[in-house]
This record gives sequence, C-alpha cells and structure tokens, in this order.
Amino acid sequence: MSISTIKKDYLVKLSKEGRRVDDRKFDEYRPIKIKKGIIGMAEGSAQVELGNTVVLAGIKMLLGEPYPDSPDKGVLVTAAELIPLASPTFESGPPRENAIELARVVDRGIREAKVIQLDKLCIEPNEKVWVVFMDLHILDYDGNLFDACSLAALSALNTTIIPNERFELGKNEPLPLDESPISCTFVKYGDAIVIDPSLDEEEVADARLTISLDKEGSVRAIQKGLKGTFTVKEIETITKIAQEQVKKIRKFLGDKDGKNKKEKKG
Repeated sequence: MSISTIKKDYLVKLSKEGRRVDDRKFDEYRPIKIKKGIIGMAEGSAQVELGNTVVLAGIKMLLGEPYPDSPDKGVLVTAAELIPLASPTFESGPPRENAIELARVVDRGIREAKVIQLDKLCIEPNEKVWVVFMDLHILDYDGNLFDACSLAALSALNTTIIPNERFELGKNEPLPLDESPISCTFVKYGDAIVIDPSLDEEEVADARLTISLDKEGSVRAIQKGLKGTFTVKEIETITKIAQEQVKKIRKFLGDKDGKNKKEKKG
C-alpha cells in the first residue's frame, strides 16, 4: 500500500467522523493575512498568507498596443511562477501546466467580473493603451493556491496607481476598478467536500471546484479540476457555502471596491 493511499484512507476516515486533519470544520477557512504595498518599485503589490500558503502579487503597468478585437481597451496579462523554494514538487524552467492553469483561473475571475475598467485604460484607439502585467509568485505552498492567488491579485490591484507622470501623460491616478470577485475552492475526497483544502487534502482529492462570486453572490466563473465529479446538488450546496464565506473574506480586502488610497510618485 502506497503512502498516498494510506493518507487518503486516513483523511476519509476522519471525514466520516466529521473531522479534518487540522481540526477545521468542512466549511472553515484557515487564517487570512494580507500585507499591501510591500514592493516599492511596483505599481501595486500585496502578500497574502492563507494558513501556511504564502503568495506575492505584483502589478506593473506599461504602454502597449491593444488586442485587435478590443482596440479601445487596455490589456491584462497574468502569469504565475511556482518557484522550487516554495515546494519540492515545483521545478524551475518554463511555466508548466499547473502554473498556466493557476494564472488562467485567476485571470478569468478578474476578467469575467470586469474588475478592471479596461475601457478607461485606452490612450489612443488601435495604437496605445495601458497594459496591466500581473505576476503571481508562490513563496510557500501548503494548499489552495487558487484562492490565495486570487486574493493577492485583488489586493494588489486595489493598491495600483497608473504611472502617468513617468510617461508624461498627466498626474498619477488610481487604477479604475469595479467590484472584486472572490473565489472559493473546494475539493472532494470520499464523500467529504471541504473548503480551502490543505496540501494533504489536495493530494488525495478526487475532484476540485473553484467558484468566483461577486458582491451580490452571483457566480462569475467556475473552474473544475481533477478527474472526479460533482453532482448538481453538491454544486448547489457548494455555491451556498461559498456565498456565506465570501461575505467574511471580502472584509480582508480592506479598501472599498473601485477605490485606492495609496499615492505614488512617477
């Protein structure tokens, strides 16, 4: 019997007793800590601790060309880096499938909810717009990178200042934002479905579901992962739990949606 099988049997046994390996409830998050504006040279930045998972998000803004299908809108580019220092399972080199998926899920949640008012980042249609580069760096990995990265990204965006002065385009100003979606990730192993999975729970999970909700609790994006499945009833239950948790998590963002309090020199 492999170590992974023994671990799964143990976690499944605990779940049948209504318990998790770290004694949390099935619908309970680990402690969340957010530090904003920690990178002086970035237009926006934030570090998020979700339990022992630590993620750093940095925002840089440069002038560039718009996409052909949106000539009068700014551009968002999201990338994730899983550095070997964060986990023995991460390898150096070009982004691998897990890093690409992570960046895609975070990007989709922000894009589908239209958090950034991209139409206000156009300087000259078809010619010049602001390009928002969002980099996610995983510093320590102990499960649930999707929620940790999403929260770090939103926190960094809320501190971002457009560097107009550097490019002689007027005064610096906050990045125009609308409401922020909040993502909640669940995994299923055995008959148990738990929120904010730890690394141990991720390693034995049969299925994963990340759901992004707006301020009204409406679903903005869903990402299904792993080979297992969820029933319609399970997804309905997950959505209800996520709607309650989002109310609590949103308080950690601090600044009101669409507003920044930070001033920055060009």
